Amino acid sequence: MAVELGEFYVDFFQDVLGAADADGRYVEDAFFDLFCNELIDAGELETADRAFYLPPRGMRVDGYGGDPASTDGTLSLIIADFNPSDAIGSLTATDMEAIFRRLLNFVERARDAGFRNSLEETSPAFGLASLIASRWTSIAKIRLFLISNRQLSARVDGREAESLDGKPVTYSVWDIGRLHRFATATHGREEIVVDLKGTFGAGLPVLPAHVDGTDYRAYLAVIPGVQLAAIYERWGARLLEQNVRSFLQARGGVNRGIRNTIENEPEMFLAYNNGIAATAESIELVEDGNAQQVTAIRNLQIVNGGQTTASIHAASRRGVDLSRVFVQMKLSIVDPERADEIVPRISEYANSQNRVNAADFFANHPFHVRMEGFSRRVFAPSPDGTFRDSKWFYERARGQYQDARANRTPAERRRFDLEYPKQQMFTKTDLAKFLSLWEFRPHIVSRGAQKNFVDFAEHISRTWDRNADDFNETYFRQIVAKAIVFRHTERLVSAQPWYQGGYRANVVAYTIAKVAFDVAERGLSVDLNRIWRDQKVPAGLDRALEVTSALVNQAIIDTERNVTEWAKQEACWSRVSALDVPWEGAWVRELTSRDAQREEQRAARKDQRMLNGIEVQTRVLEAGPDFWCGVRQWGAERKLLSPTEADILRIAESIPGKLPSEKQSLILIETLRRLQEDGCPHGQEIISALSVG
Repeated sequence: MAVELGEFYVDFFQDVLGAADADGRYVEDAFFDLFCNELIDAGELETADRAFYLPPRGMRVDGYGGDPASTDGTLSLIIADFNPSDAIGSLTATDMEAIFRRLLNFVERARDAGFRNSLEETSPAFGLASLIASRWTSIAKIRLFLISNRQLSARVDGREAESLDGKPVTYSVWDIGRLHRFATATHGREEIVVDLKGTFGAGLPVLPAHVDGTDYRAYLAVIPGVQLAAIYERWGARLLEQNVRSFLQARGGVNRGIRNTIENEPEMFLAYNNGIAATAESIELVEDGNAQQVTAIRNLQIVNGGQTTASIHAASRRGVDLSRVFVQMKLSIVDPERADEIVPRISEYANSQNRVNAADFFANHPFHVRMEGFSRRVFAPSPDGTFRDSKWFYERARGQYQDARANRTPAERRRFDLEYPKQQMFTKTDLAKFLSLWEFRPHIVSRGAQKNFVDFAEHISRTWDRNADDFNETYFRQIVAKAIVFRHTERLVSAQPWYQGGYRANVVAYTIAKVAFDVAERGLSVDLNRIWRDQKVPAGLDRALEVTSALVNQAIIDTERNVTEWAKQEACWSRVSALDVPWEGAWVRELTSRDAQREEQRAARKDQRMLNGIEVQTRVLEAGPDFWCGVRQWGAERKLLSPTEADILRIAESIPGKLPSEKQSLILIETLRRLQEDGCPHGQEIISALSVG
């Protein structure tokens, strides 16, 4: 069910007001965060750090997209235009020009030492201006973003690129119409149409690499490095499949081996490099003699070879001759309806160059699916003593919450909102943030949602592989408790008399991490179960967070560097973790012993193992005797079964006359899993279901 622009605007406007009210902050701050989260999802920005500055006239800036030193020399600046009306306003060409001029004025003034010295040294504006001045010689490109909840006039075609002090400046307007198109587009992506013939020099000769009459189509091609660099220059990281993009952004830099080949042996690039794997929703093909040529690609995504692409683009920026660089490409055409299922698999199986473990990233990793399962069936206690329990909605894939609401009647939607209140929805990146702070990584959290998610995913993947039973219902309840602590701390910091705006995200992150660190250092634990039961933060913890936040704020801003960038460094966490925070008796009495926590974890793991065993046995019985007969025959024909495995498979063939025990069922599933690795065509849906159980 498509959401019309007017309805989308009202929902977004109410989300902004609701976020501002819930967190106790300015509406413009909530607008900036909510809107910029979409830009990050769209691949336009790696991160969006708030740096608000609005003097009486002539200048304005609202934020920036990270240190240019970590974004390939690109300075991204953001200016916000929030219309405080519940009706869509119009953004005219005159409005747009005036807004961008204020942002350009800030860039120009930032390089003036007199202007910087006139600013308060602890203000975000001073930090941003100093960052621009110190990085100016290494800045290769300036990107200016205007975000607005008004609708850009249809008569405005855009704003042409220009230059500032020899540096190219590009302008991007994200109005409410563009946000609506992105948010409601298939898979949450804005259309990318690569016109190879019209815009990028020439069509691309391809060789079909698929069997006619099947659902899958693929083509092999060799794309010139010049053409690939030009395409990346136009769309940048938006071409990279989102989770792989996050991986590359988190690590940064250009692969040295790729760079050396481009610069010293360009004619050998095709021989030395594994090439790229890409997907598209559709292509335009023309016959070129006896060959075929692709002239346009719709919604191109590079799922493997992102570092290759970025390295070639970086070389073109440095003026390196790419005329002898060629890259092999496998292009898979993926039906939009199956993209969420197929693209992660293509990326997982294709990605070997960069050792990207796709299981770490994608929404269908069993960790995320299990947490989603808990969120749909575990009721949270009612905080007000009523009988109306609710649930915390975990959105493991983008847009799940809105999709779940949209496909309902008005009455069903009201019931849904009672069961899953909007304020009790959290995403994968939210979850990563909540948990990373209790692992004492506030500096990683401060680097932005995407980079923190990659760090978190690697940690979770290792832990999952060691013992998946650690991720049980108790674990989910503790996630919710940590979410409650996080959101409480946001409101608490905003209400403090010392808080003058700016750096709230950093103060919140460091405050929670510091409290968790101090508790762990004393061999104690925060009673997360109590927070879950009460659905609120107890008085002692509230006071501890209040006292800690004041000390943390001072420790963070006490630097000569850009405060936001300083908070991203491990050295900042070293300073904060060493702070001496006074503990109050009421707070200490709320804490529990580490032994009690361990005992609870052991019990939760035992419960999860029992649930896993029941699930496995159920799946075995549901598969039925004919299925297991087929598996045994396939394995026996290829002499892949041990005597024990063959005997247990015969028991399964006798269902319901004989029933495999729980232990035998586990052996059956492991046997099936092993046979599938050898090419067995049976039971993929069983393994997929159990891998998330």
